[in-house]
Amino acid sequence: MDISPLADINPKAVIGKNVRIEAFVRIDEDVVIGDNTWIGTNASLYPGSRIGSGCKIFPGAVISAIPQDLKFRGDYSTVNIGDNSTVREYVTINRATTPEGATVIGENTLLMAYSHIGHDTVVGDNCVIVNSVQVAGEVIIEDWAVIGGMSAIHQFCRIGEHAMVSGMSGILTDVPPYTKVFGVPANYIGINSIGLKRRGFSRESINMIQEIYRYIYQNGLNTSQAIEKIESVLKSSVEKDKILVFISSSERGIVKSGQAKCDHGSAGAKTGDMATSKNTVS
Repeated sequence: MDISPLADINPKAVIGKNVRIEAFVRIDEDVVIGDNTWIGTNASLYPGSRIGSGCKIFPGAVISAIPQDLKFRGDYSTVNIGDNSTVREYVTINRATTPEGATVIGENTLLMAYSHIGHDTVVGDNCVIVNSVQVAGEVIIEDWAVIGGMSAIHQFCRIGEHAMVSGMSGILTDVPPYTKVFGVPANYIGINSIGLKRRGFSRESINMIQEIYRYIYQNGLNTSQAIEKIESVLKSSVEKDKILVFISSSERGIVKSGQAKCDHGSAGAKTGDMATSKNTVS
């Protein structure tokens, strides 16, 4: 263990093996830090912080501060960060509003500088939350999702697994798995084919995903009609089942298709055109 004498560490904190803590770090009571974790200068870990093994907490990060929620009444709650995750400079992660909830960051996830994770939000494994992303309370971000810089996610929204939210987007409704969205409010602009290829999805699986979203976004069907058509026409697959379950269980509705409604000039027009592309992966 390598702990700076200038760090302020409560004696009730539980600190694992081979942990390195830099100067001017504040670690409060009821904090648990796993083995082989590094905590940079001026980071603050408040009660309820649960940090996994092999994590990196960069300078200025604030973990498990009380929620920015007017319903909060001082109840006990936690922030749980999985193994091998990285929290960059000045990230803020609020703990849950009630004892029944928890704010969760999965394993191998990267939260870049100045991003904010609101109370009771759950971020999955292998996610990337880019600089200055603002995530409201009670959001769900599933495994392998990427949220582009300076995007904002409305409370109660869900981001499906392997989805890509382009930078400076506003998420007001749910983003289905494997898709790519852009704009304010965000619109569907295609599937995340590059990300899927990088993660080892087969050409057949990617083409199947693309075909599913053609029925949803490009065939002039409403959501119920599209789901009925997909169930009757397309063969069964893991990806098909995940998409249909996600859409069927959506409470806020899913993002719409069409040209992104934002002031990004020609970039918005180009991404809007992508929604009509019918090229398959070759």
